[in-house]
Amino acid sequence: MPDHATSTNPAVQAQLDRLTMLSPGKDVLGLERIAALLDRLGNPHLHLPPAFHVSGTNGKGSTCAFLRGAIEAAGFTAHVYSSPHLVRFNERIRVAGQLIDDTTLSALLSEVLDHAEGLEASFFEVTTAVAFCAFARTKADACIIEVGLGGRLDATNVLVKPVACGIASLGLDHEAFLLAAEDGVPDMPPLDRIAFEKAGIAKSGAPLVTQKYSASMAKTVAAQASLHNAILHARGENWDAAVYDARLHYRDAIGKLNLPLPRMSGTHQADNAALAVAMLRHQTAIQIPEAALSAAMEWTRWPARMQTLAAGPLTEILPEGSNIWLDGGHNPDAGAAIAKTLENSASVNVIIGMLKNKDALGFLAPFASKIETLTAVPIAGHEHHTPSELCDLARSKLQITNAQAAGDIVAALELMTGQQEPAQVLICGSLYLAGEVLRLNDQVPD
Repeated sequence: MPDHATSTNPAVQAQLDRLTMLSPGKDVLGLERIAALLDRLGNPHLHLPPAFHVSGTNGKGSTCAFLRGAIEAAGFTAHVYSSPHLVRFNERIRVAGQLIDDTTLSALLSEVLDHAEGLEASFFEVTTAVAFCAFARTKADACIIEVGLGGRLDATNVLVKPVACGIASLGLDHEAFLLAAEDGVPDMPPLDRIAFEKAGIAKSGAPLVTQKYSASMAKTVAAQASLHNAILHARGENWDAAVYDARLHYRDAIGKLNLPLPRMSGTHQADNAALAVAMLRHQTAIQIPEAALSAAMEWTRWPARMQTLAAGPLTEILPEGSNIWLDGGHNPDAGAAIAKTLENSASVNVIIGMLKNKDALGFLAPFASKIETLTAVPIAGHEHHTPSELCDLARSKLQITNAQAAGDIVAALELMTGQQEPAQVLICGSLYLAGEVLRLNDQVPD
């Protein structure tokens, strides 16, 4: 999936045009193409700083953000590879703390694309190779690598000796890829298969730090850890964390920590932060003091995760005193996380756009009781649920009677300008939609 990457820099755009025109292997997962490409480039993945590798269905991006926050708070530098980008392609590759600059990006894209000739490498495989080249050639104290899709066959899983692997929350998503029948893979319940795929990042001798899962999913993860000779550190066994007295209380074999709650919105962010803490505490390559872990709770930000929009062109459309939250979640577990966040809130006006392959009902159902109005919008450039489909679903399945369609985000917000009271708005359903919102509100991630 090319993600419709564009750039205002002509040199970068020229390479992104080449990237988009690749024969991308039709998103067929596997490590053969990425391994061949990296070999042509001198195997940069073998020359990275200490690497933290994170998989999961929801929360892996936030976990990576907390890892970066703690490492940088300790005075170290970190490379970060994440996906997808929201506004600028550069967001995917952070080199020693800074987004990759256009000059370096265009040169690396050109180099990697030249070496990719004849391999039918995918968009993500080329991007991964670009990141690894950048990271191998620039000094840093650590690198943080977010899995793109799944884990076992994801392009990032060429990492050989990560200092710690982590698995965030698990749920159903990308079923067409992750639940596909495959020779040599036993038939198992869907959530167990998801756990099997995500746990495929386990590496010999490396700690594998996990959240709590159902008994069968936990058993599947443990089996993969054993198969790969990884050192399993499961939440509730080797470590744990709980929120009480407005603090995050963490414990493991080393001792206990009493940390501030994350400043990021959403009760689930405490779980993501705890996973990052556990990953850092169960590795020995880089030492992070407690003060840095505390600072990370306060400093860490991750766009489009229950993010409150700042003053800008979009927020100015609404009556004074209104609030707009932005969340890129798009699966049932993300819907459940939103529901938990809204537990003690008044009802919200929801603006939603969702890709065609996403479970709109499963996403909306957990917080349907909090939806005062629903406005459905298209996602330009992507196959999506039509606004009329989303409205019909809201009315017929969720009893949301006040559902309407709009042509875009601006039109959706303008429908609320007639309200006398300040509006409480949640824009959700897709990271692609979230990226468009940030662009329109002049909040390009940096």
